[in-house]
Amino acid sequence: MNSSVDTVRPLVWTHQGLEVLDQRRLPDEVVYHTYQSVDQVAEAIASMQVRGAPAIGIAAAYGVVLAARDRFSRNPLSWRDGLETDLGVLAASRPTAVNLFWALDRMRAVIAALSDSSPNPFEPLEKEAIAIHKADIEANLMMGHLGARYLQNASGILTHCNTGSLATGGYGTALGVIRSSVAERAKAVYATETRPWSQGARLTIWELNQDKIPATLIADSAAALLMQSGRVQWVIVGADRIAANGDTANKIGTYALSVAARHHGVKMMVVAPMSTIDWKTASGQEIHIEERDSAELLSEKFRGKESVISAWNPVFDVTPAGLIDVIVTEKGVVENPSMEAMRHLLG
Repeated sequence: MNSSVDTVRPLVWTHQGLEVLDQRRLPDEVVYHTYQSVDQVAEAIASMQVRGAPAIGIAAAYGVVLAARDRFSRNPLSWRDGLETDLGVLAASRPTAVNLFWALDRMRAVIAALSDSSPNPFEPLEKEAIAIHKADIEANLMMGHLGARYLQNASGILTHCNTGSLATGGYGTALGVIRSSVAERAKAVYATETRPWSQGARLTIWELNQDKIPATLIADSAAALLMQSGRVQWVIVGADRIAANGDTANKIGTYALSVAARHHGVKMMVVAPMSTIDWKTASGQEIHIEERDSAELLSEKFRGKESVISAWNPVFDVTPAGLIDVIVTEKGVVENPSMEAMRHLLG
């Protein structure tokens, strides 16, 4: 499990607070902001300074630490009062990413275990947040190792959105598999622009260039032609939420890629930690799809009252399990995912 090609860290915890790499300003500027309050962390998530389900979960965990520290400093005897409100602010920042709620539940468990006579809650909560961060990197390394085994005979790989160090604690999910595979044998790596936020064009390409991994950028609409040309054998993506039956919510455009991949005989791989699997959600039909402001698509000319033009801006879509060949987690892989096959991961 080679981690040498992994130099980017989107989140850095210090004694001053949480340092967040503002991904909106990449690739032109590398700017970190230091946030010291839960509201600031929630805003960083909502405004997409932090993005990627695992990274969102990690940031939220640190947000809980900051919230508890603030409330304890104001009133050591009633620091729990209002803390659930703070967690609610974090939960509302990005509703589709299940890792966010998973991380908040872990932090709630630590809070519940503290007695009213406990000293400052900062230390145990900080310890848990750091553990979540560290475990994510270790999980990504394992997924990179497990997923790369499927790519031994592949000469070309296509990925969508950003699923690397920028979207996680480090190393990456789908991009972690690509890192591990390329480290073993050179392959052609293709990345989509990933409209409308251009995470592929701005973030994935920047990250791969930082780590000296050659790649080719394509327009989203060129993906089917690329598959038809025979240059890629695998599409590898991450996930924001995986239902119990293997249906997967991921960046808008993933579903279209899976349909094109199936038509052209290209394999589809989803790479995500166990924390992304929502066992309480039976299928993708139950997954809430976040929609963002239409202004992200419309030019300013068409935003006024006189315009008759609107925009539909869903952030995610759901790929049915039947279009996925393998789901890779740190606990193992599931080929041809189904409700029954997925449950083997629990064993």
